[in-house]
Amino acid sequence: MRAVPADEEHAAGPPGARPPSRPAALIVAVVLSLIAAAAVVGVIVSVSGGRTATPVANQARGSAADRNPDVDPGTSLPASAAPDFTLTDQNGSRVSLRQFRGQAVVIAFVDARCTTVCPLTTVSLTEAVSMLGPAAGRHVQLLGIDANPDATQVADVRAYSAAHQMMRSWDFLTGSRRQLTAVWRAYHVYVAASHGNIDHEPAVYLIDPQGRERTLYLTQMAYASITQQAQLIAGGLSRLLPGHPAVRGSVPMSLDRGIRPATPASFPVIGGDRQASRVQLGPAHPHVVVFLASWDSEVSDLTAELRTLAGYQRQALRHGWPSVVAVDESRTETSPAALTRLLAQAGGAKLGFPVVADATGRLADGYAVQDLPWIAVTSAAGKIRYHHDGWLPAASLTRAAVTG
Repeated sequence: MRAVPADEEHAAGPPGARPPSRPAALIVAVVLSLIAAAAVVGVIVSVSGGRTATPVANQARGSAADRNPDVDPGTSLPASAAPDFTLTDQNGSRVSLRQFRGQAVVIAFVDARCTTVCPLTTVSLTEAVSMLGPAAGRHVQLLGIDANPDATQVADVRAYSAAHQMMRSWDFLTGSRRQLTAVWRAYHVYVAASHGNIDHEPAVYLIDPQGRERTLYLTQMAYASITQQAQLIAGGLSRLLPGHPAVRGSVPMSLDRGIRPATPASFPVIGGDRQASRVQLGPAHPHVVVFLASWDSEVSDLTAELRTLAGYQRQALRHGWPSVVAVDESRTETSPAALTRLLAQAGGAKLGFPVVADATGRLADGYAVQDLPWIAVTSAAGKIRYHHDGWLPAASLTRAAVTG
């Protein structure tokens, strides 16, 4: 384990720790930056056939949304016919794009095992439909396209849909690698897999009732902006629907800055050890802060991992080490009660550590969380001495917390 300079806020994981088996957020960020730069000079490559086109000025251009780096106001497309496809949904049924002619369609490219940006996309889609109201929502169809070449079985898209309580909210489509590759190419979506690491563009397309591509969005890796992105997508859908239904529950589009480790903050306890009603984070409160969500159970044994944290917590309280605070990234929870059920199964109050809710996503953004689970060890000075992407064995967690 390498030493961490006193002024360094983030450190790499310990030697021997497993590499993340999730999309490479850094690569995605680079891709997004390149696309944004192309938009600035006013030229992008159309995703409907490779033709070069100048995007139509977006209505949010020059607005607070345009100045907010955590949202994508959307790029207008030249209304070319959306490439058709036929794939298989999470229930094993064959689904074609053409069967939804007459409805507005949202196509989102989602990794079936993703724990980084894809859950943010998933929630933004459901919130966008909700913002339009039930009457308008009946004219919107959500489609997910699997963007993981190593997880292409119906069981994979079903597991993701179930973990995110999306079974009845969308059709999550998969197929053979050859079939999926054809769709990725048709929509010019970058997908790559290397040694278990998946990288893909978090693209969201709006297709109008006539089957034409109208707007492209790219989900940003920012938890606090989920509702803002949902509002932008809802606005784009409204322009495609009869009568242009009003978007409900509007939120400000200004940048919602994260709560950094150096900022004193207090959060209500929602589970685990409830001896205190709130937990203090920030200077003078060193902790092992573990960001997680109920849907981590899709790719890991969440109950077992919570019990590992409980074992460390018993030792921490005995020896005066930084204690555990688990943070439910509730902005990505489709069902507010989902984690509560898992906590009860893992032992509830017997876990010995409190669980708090990051209801706004600002804590995750302030701690630069790029994945769930995400472990950060904070010092009494309000700095991150160590961070790790993924779960840690008990011995590694102890070394990280005690020595940093």
